[in-house]
Amino acid sequence: MIKWHIRRRVLVTLIGFSCAILLIVALAFNLTMRGYIRSRVAAQLTTVQESASEERRGGRPEWEGGKPFDEKPDRVTGVRGKAIVLDSEGNLLFVMNGDRGVGEELASHFREFGITKNEVVKAGGNSYVVSVEKDPVEEGQLLLVYVDVTSLTALTRQVNLMLLMVICAAIVLSILLSRHFARSFAGPVQRLSAFAEEIGGGDLTPREFRFRDVELDALAASMNRMASELQGAKQKQETFFQNVSHELRTPLTSIRGNAEGIVYGVMEPQSAAKVILSESDKLGGMVEDILYLSRMGRAAPEGAAEMLDLREVLSLCVSEQHAEADSRGVAFRYDFDEAPVLLPIREQDAQRLFGNLISNAIRYARSEVRLACHTEDGDVLVRVADDGPGISAEDLPHVFERFYKGKDGKHGIGLAIAHSVAEAYGGIINARNENGAVFEVTFPTDYQQ
Repeated sequence: MIKWHIRRRVLVTLIGFSCAILLIVALAFNLTMRGYIRSRVAAQLTTVQESASEERRGGRPEWEGGKPFDEKPDRVTGVRGKAIVLDSEGNLLFVMNGDRGVGEELASHFREFGITKNEVVKAGGNSYVVSVEKDPVEEGQLLLVYVDVTSLTALTRQVNLMLLMVICAAIVLSILLSRHFARSFAGPVQRLSAFAEEIGGGDLTPREFRFRDVELDALAASMNRMASELQGAKQKQETFFQNVSHELRTPLTSIRGNAEGIVYGVMEPQSAAKVILSESDKLGGMVEDILYLSRMGRAAPEGAAEMLDLREVLSLCVSEQHAEADSRGVAFRYDFDEAPVLLPIREQDAQRLFGNLISNAIRYARSEVRLACHTEDGDVLVRVADDGPGISAEDLPHVFERFYKGKDGKHGIGLAIAHSVAEAYGGIINARNENGAVFEVTFPTDYQQ
């Protein structure tokens, strides 16, 4: 497949289209003009022939010495018809009107080549349209009528010349305009293409573009937004890896320190082993969170959902974290519907969602975590609230971002997992402050995966 530059393709297309249109218009005009002139001349010949025939029937004996026959000029073309009489051999007998020399030449042409109806004949340097009919009076004689079209032929040539000049001027103008248009179109595209290459190369700095075309201006704005979002994502990713590295380093340092204490005999092995086991669990949990979040980036959760009672899921998540809550002096208060609160969801996803919300509430609660689970207006509502200091105004808009780590936060991924799970099942999760932090998740019960 042959590839062209946009500038060349636009240039060739516009020039070709312009030339084709102009040539079609010129050809149509020329053909129309020629056809109109011919029809007028043919009508004039018919009129001359009828008038000459009537004059012949009038029985005038001497046309040369009498009043000559004179036909009125055509009202459009201005041409006058002439008539002569020939014998059966084509010799000129007399001229009804017109120039005798022209009559002799036309008679000579008739004797040599013959004449068809409305034939164009050259005579005396002029052009004539000629027609021959039988004389209405004398048998064996011929009536030859003709119209001088020299001026009309010259007019046609002049019009064609003018059309040619107009076409040439239009082609030159179309070339100039096409080059300007192609340049004005290809230039912005090349600039945007270069910007895209810079983005691909890692330079995410937005550029300022000013285009007259709305579409190109919108494309430039979209590319700038994309560059800004990529820049923000890159910065968040770098911050995330820094935070994760720090969080991973803490348990690894503890594990290494206790392991060295066991090796060098400075720590009691059983106590150090418990610390190593505890820190290993934390480390494994962080790694599992990261892997789980990457899997949640897919279009839909893996595996089949089952109908679960969310009251049981919340109770299970509480039992798994009861020891942590007891160590912090945090109690749980429940507000559940008496009837089952059912939702089609994978058990692992439900535990990840509510486990992270409950873990977050335990971390910041002073003394109590409140859990609510209801069916309201056909939707499922789950609320996890604590009586802690709440979420700062600075952190509140960003708590569900994947790579965001707020003040006193950990590796900044638990709430991102909760947000991803809720979205995967068509739910909406939001956070607010109300005597502490409140996280509320709403699921439509008719959601279909």
